[in-house]
Amino acid sequence: MNPSFNRFKNIITNSIKFRFFLFTKLPAAFFAGLRIHHFDANTCVVRIRYSWFSMNPFKSIYFAVEAMAAEMCSGMLAFGQVYQRNPKVSMLVVKMEVAFVKKATGVILFTCEDGQMIQNAINEAIATKEGRTIVCKSVGKNSANEVVAEFNITWSFKAK
Repeated sequence: MNPSFNRFKNIITNSIKFRFFLFTKLPAAFFAGLRIHHFDANTCVVRIRYSWFSMNPFKSIYFAVEAMAAEMCSGMLAFGQVYQRNPKVSMLVVKMEVAFVKKATGVILFTCEDGQMIQNAINEAIATKEGRTIVCKSVGKNSANEVVAEFNITWSFKAK
């Protein structure tokens, strides 16, 4: 695990620091109301809520807001592993596949449990000095624990 992971976790799990992080680094996510519900080295859960900022004309959450939440789940796990790392590691989404299963209304929790796979890919990228790609799964569920969307996000990692 990245030695600076806990410093990053302290930023992300502190409500005020997290909102500042979003406002400066991901302003669209800030205005859409994305929040970290749970965060550790292996799992990240991001909460979104149907609101004026996240709505579409069909009285559900706009698909792009769902995509932000799904990407943020895996992205926060990856960012925690590259944060203040030496050598630096670049990370980039190279592909996204999605299945929208049910209309997203109310509160939706997106979960990614691929932290260990992300750590392994980053460590391999550093060790081999070659790029590594992995596919992370983010699943969104409503308050009735019904799946509303499943995202497969392909990340690329490369040591600089």
